[in-house]
Amino acid sequence: MARSEARLLVPALVFIALVVAAVASLGTPLITSVATSFHVSLGSAQWTLTVPLLSGSVATPVLGRLGAGPHRRATILATLAVVVAGSALTVLPLPFGWLLVGRAAQGVGLGLTALMMGVARDHLPEERGAAVIALISVVSIIGAGVGYPLAALLAELGGVRAAYGLGLVITAAALLTAWRSMPEAPEGRSADVDMAGAVVLAAALLLVLFLAGERNLWSRHLTVAAGLAVVAVVLLCVWAGIELRSTTPLVDVRAVRHPAVAGANLATFVGGIGMYLLLTLITRYAQTPHGTGYGFGLTTFVAGLVLIPFSALGFVAGKVTPRVRTRIAGPLLLAGSAVVVGGGFALFAVARSDLAELFVAMGVLGFGVGGFSAAMPDVILAVTPKSETSSAMSVNYVVRTVGYSLGSAAGGLILTAGTGPGHLFPDDGAYTTAALVGIGVMAITTLTSLALALRRPSGTNP
Repeated sequence: MARSEARLLVPALVFIALVVAAVASLGTPLITSVATSFHVSLGSAQWTLTVPLLSGSVATPVLGRLGAGPHRRATILATLAVVVAGSALTVLPLPFGWLLVGRAAQGVGLGLTALMMGVARDHLPEERGAAVIALISVVSIIGAGVGYPLAALLAELGGVRAAYGLGLVITAAALLTAWRSMPEAPEGRSADVDMAGAVVLAAALLLVLFLAGERNLWSRHLTVAAGLAVVAVVLLCVWAGIELRSTTPLVDVRAVRHPAVAGANLATFVGGIGMYLLLTLITRYAQTPHGTGYGFGLTTFVAGLVLIPFSALGFVAGKVTPRVRTRIAGPLLLAGSAVVVGGGFALFAVARSDLAELFVAMGVLGFGVGGFSAAMPDVILAVTPKSETSSAMSVNYVVRTVGYSLGSAAGGLILTAGTGPGHLFPDDGAYTTAALVGIGVMAITTLTSLALALRRPSGTNP
């Protein structure tokens, strides 16, 4: 690729990854507004956040395989067209059910992150491609920090439709950007997709994420929840068997079993639980009314501003990590980043009486998450062929999403357990307990990453 074309391609890849992440996160600050505007319960409104995560997780492996084939450009454009159509449904004056359909269509775009990485690895010089892939991984996370305050401000000024209008504008811009900048995939790639494996994996992921999001099911119907969990495990085992026998697997399970890839995905899963747990704790603590004896009673928009240090320092870490990578091995960077996130938990556990302390803790979290996200692709792609980039990173994204969902659920369960009878809000000590749990989770992530570092590298696949 010519240097001028590469200069145009890089911002396009980063912009598309940022847009799909920001649009998927739009549901977070709008839950209360949606419940009020559509006259539904908060539990029902919560599905505007859950649905895009579900559709994104289901679509990501399929898009990852399509992105590894010869029709990657068409796949990217078609997916963004679906996202734009879904964004239009969220803006039109339609019933609540159509809003959920639109949010599901928006969530499909989350699968594009892995495809952007595949494009970067195929069409950019190796060193430049690695830096861009790291940045794409980072912006796919900090996009939430960008979308949250903007959506909250628009909701306060013009209502929930205006906030979702932001999604329509930026997704249309992303589609135009992709149409003008996305190159065709290299020749010689397979276009086959294992549809049987896709259906079974979709069913398993839907169950896993549903169980992670429905905390009341575990507290009120434990037997049903446990039964569904067993079904999910069985489906995942069936899916693995299908993939091992398939000549054109949706995911190369043998490659995923490589110690470096398996270890990196395990670190992503456990680390994702901790990272999203702290993000949930801080944002919820900031919005807790003063009358509880703690908290700051922030409005949705002001609480969204607390995410600015998260996004800013996450971006800084994403830029710095590829440079440090030349001196420090990827697994050691993962371990160091996990320690930083653990430090954020420690800060929150002992110092949260002042709003500035929350900003500091959020900044530490952002730097740790940014470093972790930037280092992760290098660990996985070091043993992954170029042709399998999108597929390998799509698996990592799904693992990350499940970890995030479990982290959010764990935070909710701990705070619920710390809520006294007749009280609407948990005791302040429940936040300390959750922070200590988070420190333990990040310690496990650190040890997992160090175990990866101790393994001798087996070389990079072509």
